[in-house]
Amino acid sequence: MEIAVFDTHAYEREALSAANVRHRHRLTFLEPRLTQETAALAVGFRAVCSFVNDRIDAAALATLHAGGTRLIALRSAGYNHVDLAEAARRGFTVVRVPEYSPHAVAEHTLALVLTLNRRTH
Repeated sequence: MEIAVFDTHAYEREALSAANVRHRHRLTFLEPRLTQETAALAVGFRAVCSFVNDRIDAAALATLHAGGTRLIALRSAGYNHVDLAEAARRGFTVVRVPEYSPHAVAEHTLALVLTLNRRTH
């Protein structure tokens, strides 16, 4: 499947590519956030992958739908940046991260505390 991966940075591309080795999807990495203005970049992609700062409102969904996209994969547990009612009305499948590892959250919290303590930011 061809997937347009929005809002990506160089450090994410390596991890996403490594996670995709077994599945062999064709990933196209895009730096812009997914919004109504950038949704046209996904024309011809059956799926898009977005992040928390993207704005997938009714206008973005209309453009995605017209371009052939039917699956929206979120790289987040939250989904408040997606108009779910409009997505359902248009027949999109929306998937998300069901939860984050409590160990990863604890590690990140500790890293933030150390950053504040050592002033490494």
